[in-house]
Parts: sequence; structure tokens; C-alpha cells
Amino acid sequence: MQIDGQCHCGRIAYQAEIDPVRVSVCHCTDCQALTGSPFRVTVLCDGGLVRLTRGTPKIYAKTGDNGGTRFQHFCPDCASPLFTSGEGGPLDFGIRWGSIRQRRDLKPMRQIWCRSAAPWIHALAELPGLPTE
Repeated sequence: MQIDGQCHCGRIAYQAEIDPVRVSVCHCTDCQALTGSPFRVTVLCDGGLVRLTRGTPKIYAKTGDNGGTRFQHFCPDCASPLFTSGEGGPLDFGIRWGSIRQRRDLKPMRQIWCRSAAPWIHALAELPGLPTE
């Protein structure tokens, strides 16, 4: 599937070829801290299939709970998270779901690091919801 996306302010934009089956939810404590949210949604892909079309992200290196280094790619102006990459080779690249223009078409197919999940995460469907605020 061909996708495109950008950061919130538009300084950085990209295009990529992804497999929609590789969309996942991560509940690890790093994703929680980096997003300020209970989880992060990412689509994994080959880094060679991602092409920047505008701008250059800033990169922050973080050693995770598993001992591996993950490189967080984000906009230096608006701080929108865009990608992650690591030491696992060219296939070890993740595109942050929130930056993808076609995100409504990308449903997570698995969850990882569930031991760190917020204890109330599965009760969200029970909460009252408003279409806007």
C-alpha cells in the first residue's frame, strides 16, 4: 500500500510503501513516555521503502528495556514523532501512525509489550463518547 504523511507543522513529509498487516500497538513504557499516551501505533516496514519528500527529521537515540537502541525521528519544529529505526537492519523501521495521511485505513493487527499496558485500556469502549468537543 502506498502511503504519505507529514509532521503536524508540515516541515517534514514522506512517502512509503507498506504492508497494512504490519500495523501494531505498542504498550511499552518508552512509547508511553514518548507519546504522553497509553500506547503508540506504528507500521513496521523496510527503511528503503520510505522516502523523505520534504525536510530532515531530528534523531534521538534511546536504549530500550530490551537493551537495543531505537532512533526516534521527529520534527525539530513541532516535535511530531515520524519514524523509529534501530539496530535490526533495513527492515527495522517504523512509521508513526499519527503522521500517516491514510491512517483511517490502517487497523492494528497485533499488540506488543502488553505487560506494560494501562490497566484500564480495555475499558475504553465503555466510556461515553462525543463526536467533537
